[in-house]
Amino acid sequence: MAQSATELFDTFPKLLRRNAAVRGAKTAFRHKDLGIWQSWTWAEVYDAVRAYAVGLQSLGLQRGDKIAIVGANRPRLYWSMMAAQMIGAVPVPVYSDAIADELAYVLDHAEVSFAAVQDQEQVDKLLSVTERVPKLRTLLYDWGRGLRDYDHSHLHAIEAVIATGRVRLSEGPDVGAALDAEIDAGSGDELSIILYTSGTTGRSKGVMLSAGRSIAAATDTVAFDRLGDEDEVLAYLPLAWVGDHYLNFAQGLVAGFCTACPESADTAQADLKEIGPTFYFAPPRVFENLLTRVMIRMEDASPLKRRMFHRSIAVAKRWGEKILNGEDVPLLARASYRLGNLLVYAPLKNALGFSKVRTAYTAGEAIGPELFSFYRSLGMNLKQLYGQTEAFLYVTAQPDGQSRADTVGPPSPHVEIRIEEGTGEVLYRSPGQFIGYYKDEEKTQETMTADGFVRTGDAGFFEAGTGHLKIIDRAKDVSRLRSGDLFAPKYIENRLKFYPNIKEVVAFGQGEDFVTVFVNIDLTAVGNWAERNNVVYGSYQELAQHPQIYDIIAGHVSEVNALLAAEPMMAAAQIKRFLILHKELDADDGELTRTQKVRRGFV
Repeated sequence: MAQSATELFDTFPKLLRRNAAVRGAKTAFRHKDLGIWQSWTWAEVYDAVRAYAVGLQSLGLQRGDKIAIVGANRPRLYWSMMAAQMIGAVPVPVYSDAIADELAYVLDHAEVSFAAVQDQEQVDKLLSVTERVPKLRTLLYDWGRGLRDYDHSHLHAIEAVIATGRVRLSEGPDVGAALDAEIDAGSGDELSIILYTSGTTGRSKGVMLSAGRSIAAATDTVAFDRLGDEDEVLAYLPLAWVGDHYLNFAQGLVAGFCTACPESADTAQADLKEIGPTFYFAPPRVFENLLTRVMIRMEDASPLKRRMFHRSIAVAKRWGEKILNGEDVPLLARASYRLGNLLVYAPLKNALGFSKVRTAYTAGEAIGPELFSFYRSLGMNLKQLYGQTEAFLYVTAQPDGQSRADTVGPPSPHVEIRIEEGTGEVLYRSPGQFIGYYKDEEKTQETMTADGFVRTGDAGFFEAGTGHLKIIDRAKDVSRLRSGDLFAPKYIENRLKFYPNIKEVVAFGQGEDFVTVFVNIDLTAVGNWAERNNVVYGSYQELAQHPQIYDIIAGHVSEVNALLAAEPMMAAAQIKRFLILHKELDADDGELTRTQKVRRGFV
């Protein structure tokens, strides 16, 4: 019986070898360095990764060893994952902004022996925790600035390791043949990577993913969104987050598209415009920040431009989504929309870097209906997905033409979902689901059901008629007020966060007489308002405590309360008191995770 493509290419090194063979001349990676874009083809990447893998073997990395990957999105850090997987080692990406304690915990728990890092900052951070990570023996770095005078007995430049591998491969065919045997020996059932969760509810857990399942999941979504080797993405998401490993690494190897790495986080928006990706993902806060900047700039435009902008946006709001969904629209409305596209929508999308985007996704938090509709009305195919690290991202995804702000779509291809009776918890079984938690069988058993479904910890329900899933809140966070009425904090928080002036919210009410919320203002949006209204301030703290800001937030709270009052299940959970915090919640202070989710228990 003939093998399926997934069975033939059941590991990422096998996919890399295939891409080098069938699309070797196509661009695989780009990286902007010192203002200049550099490119590598699939053939060049495969050649470099082979040499890198041999160089790692010469340093002692073996099948089953763990190698940490720490840094920003850079081609050689992606190649570090590929080279490790090529010889059966297991990459463990770590958030580059993790403080020393967080870093030490992950490296020690994962039993890391090698680490590939970006630069001196990460080298220094790892050297500071070596006593707490006894198995760590070798560090590799991509950018050597500032490292010349360091002890290089266990510190190596990635470029030098690749060069060593090239020399070994040139010495005779046996080295290359042995590497090919390693690639062939790789199995889809083997551990491919360990991704640590964000730790919203406690210590991060190491999610073990196999290559075969990961590739099966990516193959489904590549087909779902019709991705191919002509597509291009901008890789700016954290390497340690499942979103980057899935959307850029896994889908990139399956579809063969090009992954472009920005020069830095500070230049990502400008680099986005230069690259013009065709597939794009961003959490709601990124879309919110972009829109805030647009509206601030429009306030500085001439009266004529402001009128033209607002009139065109009004046309887009009325007809844009209907046109995008292929619905019937009057001829005059289509003509008005085309004129708006010529004068406003196309230039605006170009300024944001979205001109070529064919498919865009958002996830991680609820997105405001107006924000969601704004981008879709411009002709941008923005959709929502719902996923988890344990699922290897996708659990649900909105098909083209079925995008809405209040749902996360139907189950993704080959994903089964059921809602647990009594608790309303969402359970799923998916092609890419995890093997288990590293060194935590007890937690694995808690998360998995006897028939192979995974508990998400989220409460939700299927919408009648459409089959779309709606997420209410974390199941454990849904509770009751002292009166016995329903209290769903996330539901309340999201309603407030739809306002551009509000960056973060934490709601309290479990077992209490009424609901109280902590609020973080958005410094960009509120600061712009303050500038235009001659409100003088010297710091975030001073602005947050200004009486006029309290009046603005009080207005938002009143509007949300009116919405809650109209919903029978949530009417009793109206906000009675609120406090604007004097500081922004910060991951370094333990108040947020590295993926910017609130640690509710800590706060």
